[in-house]
Formats: sequence, structure tokens, C-alpha cells
Amino acid sequence: MLNGVGGSTIAEAKATLSYAEVLAWVAYRDKHGSLNLMRRTELAAALIALQVNRSGGGKAELYDFMPHHVRPGTQLERAMAEWA
Repeated sequence: MLNGVGGSTIAEAKATLSYAEVLAWVAYRDKHGSLNLMRRTELAAALIALQVNRSGGGKAELYDFMPHHVRPGTQLERAMAEWA
């Protein structure tokens, strides 16, 4: 897939990738994040915005600057504290 100059189509990749290779890609993505360039750009911009916000005394979270990212689940204790 990535070894060829033009890559493969999705159908070709599904036909030729082994299960072990798919697991290797999944492990890589779990460790390094999405392979989508725009998501990585959004993350980089969000990190800069968070640093600027925190240096000004702000209390924003990283995901406040990532409008296209789904927030991770909230822990039960934190959800109960915010609800009360």
C-alpha cells in the first residue's frame, strides 16, 4: 500500500493485506494517532491555542480548540461533580 508510488485502491488493499499487517497498522494508529493530516494540523493548532490560553490565565481544555474532535468520555465522579 505505502510501498508503491501510487498506493493501492481500497479493494486491492483489502485483498492483499494480511491480518497481522492490519493489526500492526492498528497498533501504530493507537500509538501515534490518526493518519489524517488535517486532524494532526487541528491538534497542533489546538496545542498552541491551549498554551496561549493557559499563559493568559485561562482554564480551557484542549478539546475546546478542536471543534471536529469527539470529546472522550467523562469519568463518573467528574460528571457527578459537574451535575450537582
